[in-house]
Amino acid sequence: MREMKLKVAVLFGGTSEEREVSIASGAQVIKALRSAGHEVLAIETSRGLLTAEEEDRLLTSQVEEVPPASDALAVLRSGEAGLIRSPALADVDVVFLALHGGTGEDGTIQAMLDMAGMAYTGSGHLGSAIAMDKDMSKRLFVAAGIATPRWLMTPYEPEKVNRDIGYPLVVKPNQQGSTVGLSVVKSPDGLGAAVRHASQFDSEVMLEQFIAGRELTVGVLGDQALTVGEIVIEPDTVFDYKAKYQPGAVREVFPADLPDHIVRAAQDAALRAHRALKLEGYSRSDFRLDASGQLWCLEVNTLPGMTATSLLPQSAAASGISFAELCEQICRAGIKRHGTPEAS
Repeated sequence: MREMKLKVAVLFGGTSEEREVSIASGAQVIKALRSAGHEVLAIETSRGLLTAEEEDRLLTSQVEEVPPASDALAVLRSGEAGLIRSPALADVDVVFLALHGGTGEDGTIQAMLDMAGMAYTGSGHLGSAIAMDKDMSKRLFVAAGIATPRWLMTPYEPEKVNRDIGYPLVVKPNQQGSTVGLSVVKSPDGLGAAVRHASQFDSEVMLEQFIAGRELTVGVLGDQALTVGEIVIEPDTVFDYKAKYQPGAVREVFPADLPDHIVRAAQDAALRAHRALKLEGYSRSDFRLDASGQLWCLEVNTLPGMTATSLLPQSAAASGISFAELCEQICRAGIKRHGTPEAS
């Protein structure tokens, strides 16, 4: 028997540096859910419910090579405050969060929706906040026995950096996604500039041990670890914002060409990381596999990219789950978690 049609509000845009990525995700989620027969409202966080003309104009835009400027994002923030009170959200079955970074992924929007008694996709406000904080996430990885690269937070002591981490190392904002503000530093001479660059995006900056090796990613859907993928990066290339979102910059392979025991270990680590951070619904964990076969968990994304060619949808597709089916499963899981009756 076919499941009932849903009324879904897809929330996208946001005011983080990942705004353009969110718009790309929203465009494809809306298309997929409509193709499956659901009623879908397109809601951009700073504008509210979009008209058909606004949808067509905004949702056909492309992800640029660099994140949006901070002054442009500041202008958009003024329109977000009344979003949850919007009449457009009054009778939807579930809010699909196609947001990335900022208040859309750090638990703020989730807490507001909880207070309004509304069903939404993905993790709750606590898990979202924990996963967005890279320092806190790594502390929980260590407590759960999940290997993660050594790290220090700013302010740092140069001697401690040399002793505890060494070079090369990775510098990144503590609460950003899509590798915004990330740098690989090969010697002490470049550390100060890298920290200043990362500080433009967050007051807290992480200095992390660089792990040479293969870049792996594993999606989690419900209680199931999906197919392990590999991001193939050219030597001396950093998997940064530009490489992630410009066509042809990297090659993504699903399933990854790995021994069975590594596949099982990566899937087990992704599930354990998902649970350690108190996540729900779905997530995507990123790893490095070093030359000795050790897996290192870098971070977990609670609202990963949701275009059809994003890493989580590719992981699902390789597991036999189409993009439309993935979007629908995420919606129904959100409804079930919140105990909200589905539409008739």
